Amino acid sequence: MGAGSSILNRAEQAAAAIETIVKSADPGSRLGTKEELRKACGVAVGTFNEALRLLQTRGLVAVRPGPGGGLFAAEQSVQVRLGNSMLALDAGAMAVADAVRIRDALDPLLMEDALAYASPADIVLMRKKVETMRLASEQGDAIAFVHANWGLHTEIASVSPNQLLSSFYKSLLEIIESHTRAVHGTQDQPLPEYLHERSVLHERMVDAIEQRDEELSRQVLFDHNTTSVKT
Repeated sequence: MGAGSSILNRAEQAAAAIETIVKSADPGSRLGTKEELRKACGVAVGTFNEALRLLQTRGLVAVRPGPGGGLFAAEQSVQVRLGNSMLALDAGAMAVADAVRIRDALDPLLMEDALAYASPADIVLMRKKVETMRLASEQGDAIAFVHANWGLHTEIASVSPNQLLSSFYKSLLEIIESHTRAVHGTQDQPLPEYLHERSVLHERMVDAIEQRDEELSRQVLFDHNTTSVKT
């Protein structure tokens, strides 16, 4: 194992240690200064900074500068918690967290292109994916559901005339898919309820595209985003 991999493993271990603290803390509560937490984790500054980046990517902590600043448990919305816990991931979880964050950032660009360029034939293909998601949610088949979900987003990305954007986005979906082992519910929201909610959300997404409805598109994207902390 190379030095880079070793550093990443230590960063993941430090991130896991701080995540344990976050889970026992109230949302918005102060966890300590960066230096205090770094010493508690017993890692170098560079390793700790990488761990901090992982935690921020997953929407678990917020960093506040100045007197009284430091690391705080993020005020997480239900969507952020679901985004971090619904997918059971393998050892590539760090890459997946990065991919999901970038995917969420690119969604508005692809939706903008879909609103402008989606043809009736494109809409038909999207509706088929949404119908598959609906059936999978009714049957409780979470794996079929997420594959149809990614299939829908692939169809949306294919509409874009920007081949670089479309290709890059599809590559992100492949990264997420390749590291997903299972899908499960949470204490906050059981799996059947989650699948139904997301199915309806994606149906609204296609509605926005078909109707060229920019306002509905913005609302759907806000509800769809899994990595931005919403207050």
